[in-house]
Amino acid sequence: MRQGGTAERGLIDGILQGMELRSAAFIVTVYGDVVVPRGGVLWTGTLIEVCGRVGINESLVRTAVSRLVAAHRLRGERLGRRSYYRLDASAQREFDQAAGLLYRAEVPARGWQILHVPALAEDEARRQRMGHMGGAVFIRPDRGQPVPEGALLFPAADPAELGRIGQFWDLSALHRRYLDLLARFAPLAEAGAAPSDETALIARLLLVHDYRGVLLRDPRLPQAALPGDWKGHEARALFRDLYRRLTPAAERWIAAHFEGSDGFLPGQTPESQERLADLSEAAR
Repeated sequence: MRQGGTAERGLIDGILQGMELRSAAFIVTVYGDVVVPRGGVLWTGTLIEVCGRVGINESLVRTAVSRLVAAHRLRGERLGRRSYYRLDASAQREFDQAAGLLYRAEVPARGWQILHVPALAEDEARRQRMGHMGGAVFIRPDRGQPVPEGALLFPAADPAELGRIGQFWDLSALHRRYLDLLARFAPLAEAGAAPSDETALIARLLLVHDYRGVLLRDPRLPQAALPGDWKGHEARALFRDLYRRLTPAAERWIAAHFEGSDGFLPGQTPESQERLADLSEAAR
């Protein structure tokens, strides 16, 4: 790192402290945030270098990549003696959906989906951000999501006592995750000097990784259904602000260090610029 590197290393170490950073999940973050908007292909050497900056060693990277290939999350190709990987189509669709939540404005709910789904396990219901009303009955804000196979759907308008809806989710666990994110990235948000290009890229990746981890579990309930001290909106504002602030320097590091099958990846592409425009629009 550049001059002042000790302080910047301390900033990254502070973000990493206590963060649950699994190799495979972080690799998917790297692809989803950086690689997919720039052609989708990355040299393994670049991936090893980036993961090393957050304490994931080469052996862990190679093991995680092998598992992601076996799980049809990544696809590999060789050019000469080099290996390159891209997100598999199914994984890219999943991150495209996550990207919509991360970078675009919130889609307002239009009432509620009450679902009777006898075959739906509670873990899968949580993954789909459903609240459990009891038995085989689940609920979620209606944003036009497809109905699970075999489900009976009962569309519903807002009840008179909307504040009681939140009881069907474990909002306390989500609230703790948001508090942790705000505390973790506060020193970066408050830092006076602009970070180096490398620090900006690593910090942005960690920001996306941490925020995505909680956002994908958040049912995004209407304000009236949330606790009065809810921190999700504050975390959203922090994410938007930091992502936009870090991006110019991060893009310089991408252009100088990220190698695809056709050479270095571009710092900017129409898709990456669209994400920034969406974040700016959502902030208004």
